[in-house]
Amino acid sequence: MSLPLSGIRVLEVAMYGFVPSAGAVLAEWGADVIKIEHAVTGDPQRGLRQTGSLRVEGDPNPNIEHANRGKRSVGLDVSSPAGREVLLELARRADVFLTSFLPGHREKFGIDVGDIRAVNPKIVYARGSALGPRGLEASKGGYDMTAFWCRAGTAATITPPGTEGMIAPPGPAYGDTVSGTNLAGGIAAALLKRERTGEPSTVDVSLLGSGLWAMGHTIALTSHLDQRLVAPTPGVHGSPVNPLAGVYATKDDRYISLLMMQPAKFWADVCRHVDRDDLVDDPRFATAASIAENTAAAVEILREVISTRTLPEWSERFATLAGPWAPVQDTLQAAADAQVRANEYIVRVGDLDLVANPVQFDVAAPHTGPAPAFAAQTDDVLLELGLDWDRIIELKTAGAVT
Repeated sequence: MSLPLSGIRVLEVAMYGFVPSAGAVLAEWGADVIKIEHAVTGDPQRGLRQTGSLRVEGDPNPNIEHANRGKRSVGLDVSSPAGREVLLELARRADVFLTSFLPGHREKFGIDVGDIRAVNPKIVYARGSALGPRGLEASKGGYDMTAFWCRAGTAATITPPGTEGMIAPPGPAYGDTVSGTNLAGGIAAALLKRERTGEPSTVDVSLLGSGLWAMGHTIALTSHLDQRLVAPTPGVHGSPVNPLAGVYATKDDRYISLLMMQPAKFWADVCRHVDRDDLVDDPRFATAASIAENTAAAVEILREVISTRTLPEWSERFATLAGPWAPVQDTLQAAADAQVRANEYIVRVGDLDLVANPVQFDVAAPHTGPAPAFAAQTDDVLLELGLDWDRIIELKTAGAVT
């Protein structure tokens, strides 16, 4: 099967999680992604071993694999004249230049839009930043914790009142991965535009902009009402006017989330599935209005009955439930979910289970390879450029390439 970006070459000059995750998505869509890494130290993400209480020893390292799957790595000193010459030769043959470098560093190393377009006028130039390309803070760096999570409103919105500090992101590269997927989509659109019009684009995605987009519904709602959306205190059921929009504990201390936005439509079906047929015609729960008035009573009834069976028991019963529901799962449980596996949302890459990018073409899971070892394809890529071994040895001796 031919992938949508087969034949497209991406030159990635980026570090850490955000922009490299865009390159990973493009690679799974079929692009040949060449990852440029510092000639000595490589991508600093390779050294990330400790995440909270979790530590990775040896290889493979999921912290580098997640955002760098399926790429080729070249060790290159872009600060040296010879290294920059190699970089520009690679750019001349690329369709996309993808970078996370800040404006000052792009200027310093001669890899800004004008520099790259001077050797390849048709290249799509894509930038990932913390805070966007305009404004007083455009030159500042940042991470998903700062720009995506904190500044864009997520942390404050999900942290209950009275909580000291804030609720942290659920794991590493949370905002990076979301933002990288946005950037990959923007690049794909720019490639389509170039195909149709011949005109290249400069594509910008920031962590801040992606964080705002993820909170877009909430920001529109709160701005319109001029009110904050306050996080509920832990342990609160959920909606104050809908007993079928909330979380219920099971006998085995697991939780079930019900989310049926039209409670009157689903009330009878829920009652039958929990063996409370006596409530089907209860006038307290006959209409959306009466259900809203009697939500507290309905919640207590459902809490009591759902606590009498385990999650596996309810899962079997709820297999025919008409309305949406879900078990509340941690990451280990999600990874073992039969529906996740049936759709191949997680793929086996070497010794790792990696979450595939969420876009599938022609009802097929993306196939990918492992992240490259540092500078593993340097020689291959240089030979593709037409350099002979004498020149490659000269570049290595000078420290321009690894």
